[in-house]
Amino acid sequence: MAEPVTIQGTPEGSLEDGIALCLSGGGYRAMLFHLGAIWRLNEVGYLRKLDRVSSVSGGSITAGALGMVWSALEFNDDGVVTNLEGELISRVRDLASRTVDTGAIISGIMTPGSVSTKVASRYDRHLFRGTTLQDLPTDEVGPRFIINATNLQTGVLWRFSRPYMADYRMGRVDLPKVPLATAVAASSAFPPVLSPTVLEIEPGQFERESRHWEFSHLQANGKAFLSDGGVYDNLGLETAWKRYRTILVSDGGGHLSAEETVKVDWARQSLRVLKVIDSQVRSMRKRQVIDAFQDGRRRGTYWGIRSHPGDYGLADAIPTDPETVRGLAEMKTRLKKLGAADQERLINWGYVICDTALRRWVDPELVPPAGTPYPSSPIG
Repeated sequence: MAEPVTIQGTPEGSLEDGIALCLSGGGYRAMLFHLGAIWRLNEVGYLRKLDRVSSVSGGSITAGALGMVWSALEFNDDGVVTNLEGELISRVRDLASRTVDTGAIISGIMTPGSVSTKVASRYDRHLFRGTTLQDLPTDEVGPRFIINATNLQTGVLWRFSRPYMADYRMGRVDLPKVPLATAVAASSAFPPVLSPTVLEIEPGQFERESRHWEFSHLQANGKAFLSDGGVYDNLGLETAWKRYRTILVSDGGGHLSAEETVKVDWARQSLRVLKVIDSQVRSMRKRQVIDAFQDGRRRGTYWGIRSHPGDYGLADAIPTDPETVRGLAEMKTRLKKLGAADQERLINWGYVICDTALRRWVDPELVPPAGTPYPSSPIG
C-alpha cells in the first residue's frame, strides 16, 4: 500500500474558496450510499455549488454517471435539479440490479481480454453507453470531475478528467478521448482479481515537455498499469484537499474486522498485513480531515456509512435504527446485484447521514427534510 500523504501539510493560504465533493470506494454499497448523499445535496442546492467531484472505486461509478448526465440536468431557480431521479438515480440503480464482477472474472479467464476490460465493457453496456471523458462537463458549466486510479508503475494517483489525464511522475495527456467506462473500471479495479487495467497510450500523446516528469521514460512503453484508486487514497481526497477550502467527504468504505485467529502461512498472513496497513492509512486520512474541520482550518464535513448520527449532536436528525444501518455498512464490497429494498435502504442511509452532517457542520439554517427518499424501505 502507498505511504500515507500528510494532507494537513497543504498551505492554507494557497486554497481556493470553492467546494469539492469526495466520494470514496466501497463497491455497489458505496455507489448507492453516495447516491443518497447526492440526492440530499441536490435538495439543499449544493449540487450546483460544487467546483470539483473527486472519486475513487465505487464512488467513481456514481461520479462518472453524474458527470455523464450533467448536461441533461434541469436546475430550477433555487439551483435544485428537478429531474435527478430520471436522469441519474434510475440509471445507477439499474446497474446495481446487475452483477458485474463474477461474469467479468469468468469471461476474463476463459476468453481473450483482461478481467478489467470485461468490467469496462459491462459498465459501458449498462450505464455509460459509449461516452468518453470528453462528454464530462467543462469547467464553465459544471464541476470538474476527477476519477482517480492508482498507477502501479509509479505508486501515485493517475487522474482522469476532461481537460487531461495524468500522473505527476509519468506525464500528462491533454483532452483524452478515453471511454468513461474504462476510466471508471480502472478506478474500481480492486486488486488482485479486477486489477490491473492496462491503459494503452501512444507515446506521442503525452505532453511534450518531458523534463517535468520524473519517470517520463515510462511513456515509451505505451502502457499505464492502473489499479483501484482506493489503493492510494480510498477517500478520493488528494485532488480536492490540495486546492479547495471547503470539502465534503462521503465515505462508503470498509472496516477492518477483528480476527480471533490469524493464518500463519505466508500468503494469507501477508494478505492480513496488507489489510492492516490499508486500514491505518484510511484511519489517518479520516482523522486528519475531521481534525481540520473541528479546529477550523477547513470548512466542510465528513459523513460515513459507519457514522453514528448521535455523534453529530444534531437535535432533529432523522431517526435511524443502529442495527439496520450497521447491517448496511457490513455489506460486502462487491459489484454484485442488490435487491430493490437493499438499494433503497442504502440510498436512504446516505441521504440521512449526509443531511445530519450538513446541518450540523455546514449550514445549520438548512430546512430539515420531511423524510427519506424511500419511506417503504425504512432504516429507522
